[in-house]
Formats: sequence, structure tokens, C-alpha cells
Amino acid sequence: MKCKFRLPNGVTCLLVILVIFGYLSAVMGLSNMLNTMMHTAHDLLLNTVFYIMAICVLTGALAKIFTDFGVVDLLQKALMPIMKPLFNLPGVASLGAVMTFLSDNPAIITLAQDKKFAKYFKKYQIISLTNFGTAFGMGLIVIVFMIGQGYFLAPAVGLLGAVIGCIVSTRLMQYFICKEYPSFKDQDAVVESHAIDENQAEADNGQKAPETGFVKVLNALLDGGKSGVEIGLAIIPGVLVISTFVMMITFGGSTVTDASGNEAVVFTGAAYEGTRLLPWLASKIDFIFKWLFGFHAPELVAFPITALGAVGAALGLIPEFASQGIIDGNAIAVFTAMGMCWSGYLSTHTAMLDSLGFRKLLSKAFISHFFGGIAAGIFAHWVYVGITAIMALI
Repeated sequence: MKCKFRLPNGVTCLLVILVIFGYLSAVMGLSNMLNTMMHTAHDLLLNTVFYIMAICVLTGALAKIFTDFGVVDLLQKALMPIMKPLFNLPGVASLGAVMTFLSDNPAIITLAQDKKFAKYFKKYQIISLTNFGTAFGMGLIVIVFMIGQGYFLAPAVGLLGAVIGCIVSTRLMQYFICKEYPSFKDQDAVVESHAIDENQAEADNGQKAPETGFVKVLNALLDGGKSGVEIGLAIIPGVLVISTFVMMITFGGSTVTDASGNEAVVFTGAAYEGTRLLPWLASKIDFIFKWLFGFHAPELVAFPITALGAVGAALGLIPEFASQGIIDGNAIAVFTAMGMCWSGYLSTHTAMLDSLGFRKLLSKAFISHFFGGIAAGIFAHWVYVGITAIMALI
């Protein structure tokens, strides 16, 4: 009888942690590594997270106004004619795009679990909403953030790229679903929703005084702003943990000049120092990123990689890229497209598909959305190149 050797529980985790921190401390020094980690996280919290949270509060209030006063319904009707030919989805799906654009990925699942919404879908279509909604998640926040950095044309091009990525991702996901479950193509969607006690709702409404227009607007603004605070708080772990780690393998040490005027790179424990591991790896296939996305600095690949886990964390990289002078309009267009399209799908798809009861399709959703994000970035790059070339000729 053969005896298979198995490592005790937790040993693998400890080995991975020892390798990561051992590598960082070997290059930077243990004290510098710990100081850089804390200083980077602290600076991200003060100068990036709170800025993003402010945007979330304002956009959350705007989204609530749009919802309560019929603007979302108006947009849904206006976008209805393009949904079937582009995304192979019924017109009401446009409401999901608007809601995720104004908030975050999981908003689409809230709609999908509503029977009044789901009755318009076939089963394969309702499942593909996971990919469709994710492609627009936190879109308004991403675009407003990019505009806040001083770019206007590039985010618009990025939005168009995200739409292309959404088409690729949604239709590819639908293909995989129908291939694995052919019967889903003709089955109507069956999504359970939480029933509301109508008698209790009527009783509650009867106890409430009718709202005046001003009070309704005020409540919408405050409720929407509150949801923005919740989103802002939710992105803190992603920004601090993911961005700190990515930055520590993206940027280099501090440059100092001695009395003779000679420059040297040293580690001082300051924020945003690192080992430049990611740019070194990216430089080995630099021609791919340069041709596909027009990246002129290998450090820029950190944004799409971070956006896989959390787009809020990826936005935290932008100010440092700008301070180093390695970002341009093309990069902003690509970042907007890939940031919106991917928008942390690695961290949200599992919960979204699980809520629909189809976690077994997770690998298909991941593959579909990965290629959707690549398509979004490529499209945004070449459209931006074309537009700038035309503008140069005018």
C-alpha cells in the first residue's frame, strides 16, 4: 500500500508568504520593506481612497436621483432598440447596464432575481448577465476619476472600448452556455425572488406622510450618498492590500544624488518604492503590450492586472503613474476600457454566479470576460490612435 506524502495544513501558505516577503526583504531590506508597505498603504488611504469615496458619494446621489425621478427608465427605453442586435439580450437588459454603470457589478444580480425583470429572458441570457453587467461596473466612477485627472477624450474612447468588450464577453459566454446546456436556449428564465408582504407594505405606506418634492429629492440624495459611502468603504481593502503589493513589485527605489552629482537608486522605506519585478517581467514581452495597447512603459501593465481583482485598487495606481510622467491619453483610454470591462471580475463573478445557482459555469465566465477585456483595450487603443491622427491632420 502506497503512502502519499502530504504537507500539513498551513505549510503551503507559510511557504508562499515566506517566498514573497523573503524576496521583497532581500532586495529592499527588511526594515525598508515594512516601512514602504505601511507608508504606501497610508498614503493610498489618505490621497486615493478618500478621493474615490468622495466620487462614490456624489455619483451614488446622482444615481439615486436618476432612479427615483425616471431618468433610468428613460435611458432604458432609449437604449432598448440596440440591445438585441449587439448583445443578444432583451431591451430591459439596458436597465441593468445603466444600474451597474452608476453603481457596481452586483447591481445586475439584484435585477436578475426580480421575476418581473427576468420574465423577458431565456435561461442562457439571464446567466450571461453576469458578464454583461460586470463590463459596466463602476463605469461612472472610473470615467469621473479619469476626467478628474485632466483627460476628456480618452475616457469617452475607453467607454466605447468597454462596450465592445462587453459584446465579446456576453456573446462568448452565451455561446459557452448553449454549448454545455443546449436546452437553456429555449427555456424561459426561472429566477426566484424574495416575496414582499404586500399587506405589510401597504400598512407601512399608510403610516408615512406623503413626501413633498423637496423632501423626496433630499431623501434621494442622502440615500444615494449613503450607498456611495458603502462602496467607498468596500474598496478600501482592495486598494490598500492589492495596490500596495502591486506597487511594491512595480516601482523602483528612490533616486538620490551624492555630493559629486552622481545618482544612485537606494531604498529608504518611503512610500511607493519597490523591486520593479513586474516591469522586468513585462519587458520580456514588451512588444505585445506596445502593439496591442500602445503602452510605452512596462509599468503600465500593472493597471489591467490590478483591475482583474479590483478596479478601485487599479485607480489608485493612476496618480503615481502621472507623477512619474509615464501616462498619456492613450493609456487613459485603454485603462478606462479595460478597467470598466474587467472591473474586478475575479472577485465578483463567483458570488454573482453563485446567487444565480450556476457557479459551475465560473470558468466559462472567467474565460469570456478575460477576452472581452483584451478586446476592449485593443479597440480603445486603435480608436484613440485613429482619432489623434485625424485631429493632427485637421
